[in-house]
Amino acid sequence: MTNSELNRRAFIKSSIAGAALLATPTLSYLGVQGKATANGSGKPITRPLGNTGIQLPIVSMGVMRADNPGLVRSALQAGFVHLDTAHAYQKGKNEQMLGEVLKDYPRESFVIATKIPPDDRESFLAKLDTSLERLKMKYVDILYLHGLSSKEDVLSADQLDTLKAAKESGKARFVGVSTHKNEPEVILAAIESGVYNVVLTSVNFKQDHYSDVRAAIAKAAEAGIGIVAMKTMAGGFFDKEKTKPVNCKAALKWVLQDGNVTTAIPGITTFDMLAENASVNQDLTMTDKEKGDLALGHSEPGLYCQGCERCVPHCPERLPIPDIMRSYMYAHGYNNAAMAQTLLAELQLPSHPCADCTECQVTCAKGFRVAERIADVTRLTSVPAEFLSGGIIV
Repeated sequence: MTNSELNRRAFIKSSIAGAALLATPTLSYLGVQGKATANGSGKPITRPLGNTGIQLPIVSMGVMRADNPGLVRSALQAGFVHLDTAHAYQKGKNEQMLGEVLKDYPRESFVIATKIPPDDRESFLAKLDTSLERLKMKYVDILYLHGLSSKEDVLSADQLDTLKAAKESGKARFVGVSTHKNEPEVILAAIESGVYNVVLTSVNFKQDHYSDVRAAIAKAAEAGIGIVAMKTMAGGFFDKEKTKPVNCKAALKWVLQDGNVTTAIPGITTFDMLAENASVNQDLTMTDKEKGDLALGHSEPGLYCQGCERCVPHCPERLPIPDIMRSYMYAHGYNNAAMAQTLLAELQLPSHPCADCTECQVTCAKGFRVAERIADVTRLTSVPAEFLSGGIIV
């Protein structure tokens, strides 16, 4: 028996009690509004997703990097309800895998979200149809306009009309926007629009502007918008060599201390991760060690770029440094070179973007050695995609 099979059996054994409790109630709390609940009986803490009428456990499953159908089934068995994917994840294979798994479950027993970047109306809706075909579904519960970072983009009349069309067609129950940077601006614009039901936003203990993020989240919650948190692990490691891991359980608990955050979608790729995140779903109490681990983390530059963009004016080439740093995090923090390469391709960068500079003039608020990181990760632009199976090229 392989280690993976052993881990899977151990996880399932440890979650039998929780699964027994959740096998039937899963359907009951999807449509019930109310405050966060925790009854001490092993059931998950749940919170309402804004005014959607959906109530979710506080930890959900980011499926982005998962490729094991058994892992998704075990997540559902353990009481995970909300599954987050995207049109482009694994070049569509992520949605296809979910479709094969979820066809065996009642449609009302889970909440599925997918994401599509801004596009013209016809192309966007065609991609939605493709996503639904892969998922083997007639509709998704949440459809996100993916990766926005400015008020102008969030309030684009064309994009809003497209989202309304998707919702009116019955192919999306609710619509939202996702953001990796300039989160407060995006969240406040979502409120102003009167269209978005949900915001998927970066939130973590490494954000220097966290107080602004939290204030915007509070306003969104007051306006009836559901808040889903991502990037809660702040990159997973503090160093490229992976000798300094982030205490991911502590980081997740830290984000969820804010009761205005409905749920978080940490990326789950192993049964160990699944078990750890399942435990957070029932207990948000932070230990002294967990608090200490996060406090120590503030002194480490880390792999997570908060997207403050203070670096961009210093760059003579006006490179999209925050996005390049995000690809660096994908490569070294997530150990997913393929995902990093996909992002770099979207940025249309040359293989040596810093070649014309003899000395880097960029100063990073987090202390990143920007030129070194750019040189490191942009090597991926010249690697054939078929050579990348998730790991970083070293």
